[in-house]
Amino acid sequence: MKLHELRDNEGANRTKKRVARGPGSGKGKTAGRGIKGQTSRSGVALNGYEGGQMPLYRRLPKRGFTKPNRLEFAVVNLGQLQAMVDAGKLTAGASIDEDALIAAGATKRKRDGIRLLGKGQLTTALNLTLSGASGSAAAAVQAAGGSLTLTRPVAAQDDATAE
Repeated sequence: MKLHELRDNEGANRTKKRVARGPGSGKGKTAGRGIKGQTSRSGVALNGYEGGQMPLYRRLPKRGFTKPNRLEFAVVNLGQLQAMVDAGKLTAGASIDEDALIAAGATKRKRDGIRLLGKGQLTTALNLTLSGASGSAAAAVQAAGGSLTLTRPVAAQDDATAE
C-alpha cells in the first residue's frame, strides 16, 4: 500500500445534501419542505401546539408531589461489600464507617448518608456504622456474625435541631 492509495472506508464520509440548488439536485425549489405554511418556514415550534385547542399537557390533571427536602442516600449492596473484602479493599475485623466505604470505592459520595441494601451474599463478619439499612441487609449482616450500627442521616439531624 502506498500513500496515495489511502482512503476512508466506504460510507465513512458522506457529502452534505445541498437543498434549494435547482431542480437537478432533487431537492430544488421548496427544498423538501412542501408548499407554504408554518412548517415550510424557519423557526417552527410546533411541539405541544394544537392549533389553538387546549393542549394535552394542560388538559391532563397534575399528579404527585416532589418533596423539596427529601433525603437522597448513596446505596451499597451486600455483594459489593463482600467483593471488596475479597479484593482486600476492606478488612473484615475493622469497624467500617461511611468514610471507609468511600475511600474503598464502594460509592463516590455520601449524599445524605449511605444505605445498605440486601442484594448479594455476605459471608464475612463486618462491623458497620451506616446511616440506614434494609431489613434483609441487617439480618444478613447479623447472620454473618457482624454488627450493624445505624446513625441518623445528617439532613435529618439538621431538621431536628431546627424544631
